[in-house]
Amino acid sequence: MHKWFVYSDFDAVSKAAADFLAEHIETNIQQKGVCHVVLPGGKTPAICLGYLSNKTLLWDKVHWYLGDERCYPQGHAERNDVMLEKYFWSRLSATNIHTIPAESGAEKAAKVYREVISAIESFDIAFLGVGEDGHTASLFPGNEALSDRHSVVAVDHSPKAPSERVSLSISTLSKAQCRIVLAAGNEKAGVIRRIKNGEPLPINILGDINWFIDEAALIENTN
Repeated sequence: MHKWFVYSDFDAVSKAAADFLAEHIETNIQQKGVCHVVLPGGKTPAICLGYLSNKTLLWDKVHWYLGDERCYPQGHAERNDVMLEKYFWSRLSATNIHTIPAESGAEKAAKVYREVISAIESFDIAFLGVGEDGHTASLFPGNEALSDRHSVVAVDHSPKAPSERVSLSISTLSKAQCRIVLAAGNEKAGVIRRIKNGEPLPINILGDINWFIDEAALIENTN
């Protein structure tokens, strides 16, 4: 079952999510000596990751992976790895970063990334986002990539630019030991209601999720 953690505002929920991530990272390092973490793109997680970067953790024991990447050239401002470098990785004392070579095209990049993650039976933590249509990573409602059973999938005809993307698959994200989603703002209230109602949206077919949301994400705008 989903677990819901509701906080007063975006800053509070970002801080709480960072605390949750730090605790789970530390536990995995203590138990296994390493922690494999999937990270989201977009701007919503930036504040949370900023708080996480201030934690005292054994950063050299953490390996970071992308949940998805947009097929733009390296260094493009809209790439997820660029955002993560700017707001998070550049602030850490040590990094083990595994980016997706999406600049080479979706099909080729997906094949390369399958090899990168092939030794990982299941990710320890999957930190994900959710769109207003219920998509997560680059797994959109009705897209053919949803039924692709590979560990990493090429995504064509994305409803959001760019149309070509690379994403961890439903099967890979479903195996993660811990899933967490950070969602905030009134614009997310509609999809939060649909998720709670059990609609078969991409985000809702992954299994149990720890949801960190602010109060605004529970109040739909009826105007």
